[in-house]
Amino acid sequence: MNTWLSMLATAAPIASGWTVHTLWLRRRLNVARRDPLTGLWTREAFTRRATALLRDPRAVVVLADVDRFKQINDTFGHAAGDVLLKATAARLAHYVGRSGVAGRLGGDEFAAVLIDDHGIAGDLLAVLHGVLARPVDGQDPAVRTTASLGWVRAADFPGEDLSALLRRADEAMYAAKQARAGTRRAGLGWLFATVTGRRAGRAGARTDAPVVGVAA
Repeated sequence: MNTWLSMLATAAPIASGWTVHTLWLRRRLNVARRDPLTGLWTREAFTRRATALLRDPRAVVVLADVDRFKQINDTFGHAAGDVLLKATAARLAHYVGRSGVAGRLGGDEFAAVLIDDHGIAGDLLAVLHGVLARPVDGQDPAVRTTASLGWVRAADFPGEDLSALLRRADEAMYAAKQARAGTRRAGLGWLFATVTGRRAGRAGARTDAPVVGVAA
């Protein structure tokens, strides 16, 4: 009995040390998967979580891009741009909710996958578009912008992976930006994906890619 007690007494500190070390590693890994500016998931971490969510037939893929972001950076400075990005990220994450996932793909481009429980993604994203245009608390009132949103229901294109759905959402988003429409849904007709440049006007991009907007 004394031998067992001695063994347990010896092993306890080691086990405790490994537990603390494991928790520390998990915490460090979680931090590495977060964008340091906005706190959203980085591209790799977002991709992993978003891919899992696409198993749900209610999944909706969203791409968001801040309008005139370069102009804001050039006029008001990068600090103002950073504040705007952080506010955009926080608002997007709030509207996606705990059941979805939001990530920063880079620059002023954000992506999300949300679970549309009630079939009202179009209405929800229209509200989000208005929220993203609100002034940021503590920011110079002159720093005003909007965001363009493109979205697609995964169920409309069964069998397509996250990459293909993001291309569709991207084309819809750019069409919304060009038309100043705020939001645009990728249509149920064929939506050609660009090959090397994702948006019309970029090097290598197709210029004949139609985008069909349909009602939510």
